Amino acid sequence: MEPAPGTATLALRRIPAHPIRAPRGIPAPRRSPARPAAPRTPAIRRAPATHRTRASVRTPATRNPGRPEAEPTGSGQQGDGRRARPTRSPSPSPSPSATQDDDCADLGPFVADFVDIRTVQPGGNLLAGLRSGSRGTFVSQCGTNGNRHNNPDNFIVAPGVSNGAHHLHDYVGNLSTDAFSTDQSLAAAGTTCRLSDRSTYFWPVLRNRKVDANLGDPDGNVGQVLRPRQAVMQFRGNAAGRVSEMPRFLRMITGDAKAATNGGANARAAWTCTGFTNRVTTKYPLCPRGSLVVRVLDFPSCWDGQNTDSANHRTHVVFPGQGGGCPQGTRAIPQLRMILTYSVPQGPSYALDAFPEQLHNPVTDHADFANVMPDRLMSFVVGCINRGRRC
Repeated sequence: MEPAPGTATLALRRIPAHPIRAPRGIPAPRRSPARPAAPRTPAIRRAPATHRTRASVRTPATRNPGRPEAEPTGSGQQGDGRRARPTRSPSPSPSPSATQDDDCADLGPFVADFVDIRTVQPGGNLLAGLRSGSRGTFVSQCGTNGNRHNNPDNFIVAPGVSNGAHHLHDYVGNLSTDAFSTDQSLAAAGTTCRLSDRSTYFWPVLRNRKVDANLGDPDGNVGQVLRPRQAVMQFRGNAAGRVSEMPRFLRMITGDAKAATNGGANARAAWTCTGFTNRVTTKYPLCPRGSLVVRVLDFPSCWDGQNTDSANHRTHVVFPGQGGGCPQGTRAIPQLRMILTYSVPQGPSYALDAFPEQLHNPVTDHADFANVMPDRLMSFVVGCINRGRRC
């Protein structure tokens, strides 16, 4: 999910509130003088030249296949002291390359990272319930982070490292979550959730890139943070059968914060719009007026029955197979689904916080969770799901 501590840091230019546009080299269509000009797609305006500064960029060192992906740390320079630019790799949601002499062209996201949701081929309804197995649901009501609990930490992937994520997280649930959280500190803290659910739920923020805000961010995540209109923490069943209780302090991640350069093996981004939930994309959706942007983040739900975490934070809980059944040696637990709904500015003018080398690619969407429900509440959750109730 998020890169390993100890990786080197590099640097590139950070431009606050830059325009999103296609790179140089792709000619724009010529308009006939006899015809009226076609309406232009809104784009992010370029920040004044006086605002342009340099921001540190963290790029991964060569990864050891035996080590987990984690959040990087480091000095931001090569051994000879020269600033280096990140190398881009093919992306599951490819963005066009940029010219080196354009101050804004290589920062991302690009126009190609957006898609009109009405052009996406329809399929099954992403938010439809299960038709077999354990069909109930439980929603933990935790709010939308109205208390503004934000930090760039990740105690699961980079414990004890301040700014270990290098991008800002929204939190709901546990009020104490930061880089130094432990099972004990989480269990003792307050919560925004009902029924004493002290679990911690967090994800990278979405920003309005038309607004000049957060210009001093060392990692280049600029713009005004958009608070979700709605944040649903839903626990679902298993299509092949009943679910069992998940252990307290179980830690899970979904998606890959470096999917744009790592490839799509662990990517789980799913974007859509209200009223169009049968159309799902890995790009930023451009929704019609009156429709809201929706992020859907499904977590793995087949637990190995022993561990509350693993070295790569993935192998102790995996995703079900195509038929919904869990792999041999694992058992089905409630599946967490986060549904985050936003009102965004019109046009290609919003983006996720991300590592600079990921160019704010929407395929990097991801989220984290640690279960700190009281045992009695977890038992109630499982009962609702197995009995087919909506709680």
